[in-house]
Amino acid sequence: MRVYPIHVINNISSEGLALFGQSFTLNANQTNAQGILVRSSAINLTAFPHLEAIARAGAGVNNIPVDEATERGICVFNTPGANANAVVELVFTMLGIWLRHVHQGMNFCQGLSGLTGSVLHAEIEARKKMFRGQELADKTLGIIGLGQIGVRAANMGVHHNMRVIGYDPYPVLDNIHRLLPDVRLTQSRQDLLAQADYVSLHVPLNRGTTGLVSAEFLSSMKKGAVLLNYARGAIATDDALLAALDSGHIAAYLSDFPTEKLLGHENVLFTPHLGASTSESEEQCAAMAVQELKNYLKYGTVTHSVNFPNAESIPAAGSHTRLIMINRDQPGMIGVVSNILGRHRINIMSYTNKSNGTIGYNIIDTESLVPEAVKQEIETVEGVIRVRLIPLQQQAE
Repeated sequence: MRVYPIHVINNISSEGLALFGQSFTLNANQTNAQGILVRSSAINLTAFPHLEAIARAGAGVNNIPVDEATERGICVFNTPGANANAVVELVFTMLGIWLRHVHQGMNFCQGLSGLTGSVLHAEIEARKKMFRGQELADKTLGIIGLGQIGVRAANMGVHHNMRVIGYDPYPVLDNIHRLLPDVRLTQSRQDLLAQADYVSLHVPLNRGTTGLVSAEFLSSMKKGAVLLNYARGAIATDDALLAALDSGHIAAYLSDFPTEKLLGHENVLFTPHLGASTSESEEQCAAMAVQELKNYLKYGTVTHSVNFPNAESIPAAGSHTRLIMINRDQPGMIGVVSNILGRHRINIMSYTNKSNGTIGYNIIDTESLVPEAVKQEIETVEGVIRVRLIPLQQQAE
């Protein structure tokens, strides 16, 4: 039985790890690992010479050098939606805490320790007006980024009887179809910022979103609005936030990513990166990441990859070997590999080709063994990044 070595980084839910089964060995040496399972630690690819895939148990992949991985033919997975409910619940919890001054009220109550009877009651009744807050209903919620978390946040706003505006410069139709009909979509971020009482960020961290919350962004927000960032810390610029908070242009900044400059500000409420920190979320993220790695290493199938196209194919009956060819998306690649296999009298039983515009991904099931020499010949073709051979007749656990 073929065994696949997996290097596990960070604390991963044991329920998820149990799904690997006997074909996988965990905590493998870095030099032997074919797969990595990770949460938030940074990945140095040079330490993993035989690596074929990385699965991040979470949505963001800014801790993984995706471009470098792509050049080496390493598939990078994430787990979209697995932690969505946990993040959305935290967003609305913290917004409610801020608007109802719950944190201040709780501190006040702690300070009443030692008072009793009518004195305690009188103090509570006399001071409770200090903590009068606001309701969510009939306020306008703006959601920037309509991935699975953003969509759930938008829908949750509707359930709280809020007016909800959603904006995404690159909307995914499958996500948009999950929005409740009461969510109004806009093609203008400025339109959203000008109207929203609360703006919640749900975009990935990349070159285009780093520093997104700038002085210009904040000046476009409605005066007195609240900004929520439960996506990634680097999306917001501390200096611009400080200026907007100190001037009173925005009322508050609520975030899951504490920073040195903003800690202690009276109009900032931080949590210590708790977005996905629920037992349910961690288990779901781990289970999805494990399944992605298993399917890729054993069968070459791709789902939820951030750098390869999705590609799934059930092994053709009687197939001996599955050949995976990863190449730059350029014309003629299918013909080249087919001709090479034909010259060596290797019969193709099924062929699946997918592309994301940058990477071409090919799943080829053959009737007979594909020799190592043929694999190496395909690898010499210009545009080919990597070739894998998967013996299908040895897949039984």
